[in-house]
Amino acid sequence: MNSKIDLVTFRLFVFWYTVGIFLLTFDLVPPPLEWANAVFLILCGILGGFYFIRTYGLFIGGVTVVVIMVFSITAEVFGVSTGLLFGDYDYNPDFGLVFFNVPFTIGTAWLMVIATTHALVSPWFSHVKSSVVKGFGYVLTASLFAVAIDLVIDPVAFEVKTYWEWGGTDGFYYGIPFSNFVGWFIVAFVLHSFIYVFFHLARVWDKQVHAYWWPRTVALFYMIVFMFTFLCAVNGLWLAAISGVVTMVVARLITNRFNRSHL
Repeated sequence: MNSKIDLVTFRLFVFWYTVGIFLLTFDLVPPPLEWANAVFLILCGILGGFYFIRTYGLFIGGVTVVVIMVFSITAEVFGVSTGLLFGDYDYNPDFGLVFFNVPFTIGTAWLMVIATTHALVSPWFSHVKSSVVKGFGYVLTASLFAVAIDLVIDPVAFEVKTYWEWGGTDGFYYGIPFSNFVGWFIVAFVLHSFIYVFFHLARVWDKQVHAYWWPRTVALFYMIVFMFTFLCAVNGLWLAAISGVVTMVVARLITNRFNRSHL
């Protein structure tokens, strides 16, 4: 049985998402309403949190949420302070509460990324017998899909909306340094490694599928990639748009193949 808060939260996100696509497509968000971007990221994180907690229980899911938030914000603080992990960059001040020059909402965005890639990828390796192959396959694939999400988010966030600025770099991909994608992969790899080990030690790994939240979390993956792919196309960022389409097609093809092989 799903609680009313689950239903209301997801429906609120769908409403915010739909309105957001319309406003961003036609550049109708006035400066006084830029805070809506922070609300969107918070809602994304809340959905990711619901997925982990409803699927794996309050303690296991709650610890997972805290670790993702703390580690990702710490990594971002390190990156902003040193320029060593993601490159030399600074965030736009419109993302709400800030810790050491990093918005709290960046942690909620990471929570969404890790939750959606976990929900998408973990079932693909559920029937692999070797724990080493299963673990490495899951962690590597989920981390690559996390980077794929960034390949469509960053061009819009940097080129179109200037949510953050790169300093002194001229990256190969829309001015974004390669180190940014390496940093994304490293953070995702560490977090997915933690999830795999933690869930196995807690003996909850086989609970990937929650009747309500699993399909909606997978849908969230496609919704986010579609949204930014669409915005890339609208703004003429065709390489990024193609990257988004390829990401969705590959994810769908692998899912279909997995479903057919386990009917």
